[in-house]
Amino acid sequence: MTHLLILFFSTFSAAFMATVPPGLLNMNAAKTSVERGKMDGIVFCIGVSTMIMIQTYVSVLISKFLYRNPEVIDILLKLALVVFAIFAVYFFIAAKRRHSGPIKMMQVSKKRSSFFKGTFLAAVNLLTIPYYAGVHAMWTATGMINFDVWDIIVFILATGTGSFAVLYLYTIYFFKLDAKTDRFSKNSNYILSVLMLLLLVITLIRIIYT
Repeated sequence: MTHLLILFFSTFSAAFMATVPPGLLNMNAAKTSVERGKMDGIVFCIGVSTMIMIQTYVSVLISKFLYRNPEVIDILLKLALVVFAIFAVYFFIAAKRRHSGPIKMMQVSKKRSSFFKGTFLAAVNLLTIPYYAGVHAMWTATGMINFDVWDIIVFILATGTGSFAVLYLYTIYFFKLDAKTDRFSKNSNYILSVLMLLLLVITLIRIIYT
């Protein structure tokens, strides 16, 4: 039982720290909260966390394969490069359109769309699988985890709750800034576009020097 608690808090911390830096998921969580309200932001966070847990399960299944076949990681990085480029252009165009006319309000299925938006954005974040595969491999090397059912369940739950905790903080933090939410809402697409360019450059550097 003790080793499961250690495993949970260690993995929770790894997921928490990985989600803290401003990125595609937490910035969209804040953006959703500002534009649609606190509850939609939380629903978005639940969608992201659900997909992250699914990706974590996949990473557990393929962790050994990834480290025996480094070329797979190269493929994932190249795919991530394309995704970041597409999103950089998308958010820039979305920002331009936002400034050129009035905001259109969504009338139906807002919470449902927030959930599926969260799962979709988490799904295209292709670096999640190699990251948690690496964490799992590191925990395995230290003897903290093995392939027992309960170890895998705790590992998956810890990644989901750790990610959700950070996303929730982003949602609440931006939601409470009433005086600045309008400015943030207007500029969020530009921020996300620049962020995608930075991630593209970082990924490109990793591809070149690995």
